[in-house]
Amino acid sequence: MHFERHALFWTATALLFAYIVQLIAPALLPFAIGLTLAYFLSPVVDAMGRIGIPRWIATILLLAFSTLLIILALVFVVPILFQQAAGFIESAPGAIDRLKSLIETTARDHLGPRYPEAEATVRNALDSLSKAVPSLLASFAGSIWTQGTAAYNFFTVVLITPVVFFYVLLDWPSIVAKIDSWLPRDGADEIRGLATEIDSRISAFIRGQGVVCILLAIYYAGAYSVAGLNYGLLVGVATGLASFIPVFGWSIGAITAMLLAIVQYWPEFTPILVVVGILLVGQALESAILSPYIIGSEVGLHPVWVIFALLTFSYLFGFLGLLVAVPVSAAIGVLVRFALRKYLDSSVYQGEVEAAPKDPQQP
Repeated sequence: MHFERHALFWTATALLFAYIVQLIAPALLPFAIGLTLAYFLSPVVDAMGRIGIPRWIATILLLAFSTLLIILALVFVVPILFQQAAGFIESAPGAIDRLKSLIETTARDHLGPRYPEAEATVRNALDSLSKAVPSLLASFAGSIWTQGTAAYNFFTVVLITPVVFFYVLLDWPSIVAKIDSWLPRDGADEIRGLATEIDSRISAFIRGQGVVCILLAIYYAGAYSVAGLNYGLLVGVATGLASFIPVFGWSIGAITAMLLAIVQYWPEFTPILVVVGILLVGQALESAILSPYIIGSEVGLHPVWVIFALLTFSYLFGFLGLLVAVPVSAAIGVLVRFALRKYLDSSVYQGEVEAAPKDPQQP
């Protein structure tokens, strides 16, 4: 029963760890961001070390470069995004009213004499829509604010994240060596093999998806701006960055872009079709080129499992859960497949029936 005892111990440890994380999830956001950034850039520091640059110098250079990029974004990009966000919020009620008017007009034109019979249903649906959209946006924003700043406000996150990023990146080899020294000696090689597989899958998602999101944000922001879509820069950047959360991120961005295009251009079809084309090209770019060549198939998660993981982790851990759902699920998938292999080799599955003694051979 060696396997059963080990399985019970590690299952209890994992459940206890998940419970503790759930309790302190709001305070973990700056640490999660810092650890993710350090993990993302650790290969860069390793590559700089191979050409003779000391690790502490490489870490300082990366931190300085990252800070410079953030400052440039705050100076040149963020003000435009804030301006468009303020305009978007201000014009939202009018856009919703125009959308309601378009739906009513379309329903009246298509239903004709039958419209009075369906008028009450259409109006109830439109009233529900006009109430649901603002409340949904407010609920989502409130969730992000609550989960992201319950224990630390925005300025604290800004201060803590670079510190965590710097020290984790600087001490990454020492951290890995220390964790390795804690492994049970009998199963150290097997655990290292699992850790290597988990690392390949998580790095494929975090590093690969991070690059994909940046490229998609540039594509969508540029394409929407050239197409003349109102708030195109804001929606494009948000759609690209939200693609870090598979399925949901792109879907929300696509729906927002389509609604804005309909409100802005209706009844002209050509500009709306241009926005649809931008979305389709972006999805094809991600699915056929960026994801296969940058991420590959290393994550190994079925789309249904991804959706389930996103819903479950967001329910348990809030906004932090959305960010870590896919990489953690990839790690869990590796452990589940390992546990299944052990189960199939164990006495629980195969039983302990001894082979019957053979009859003596007849002369």
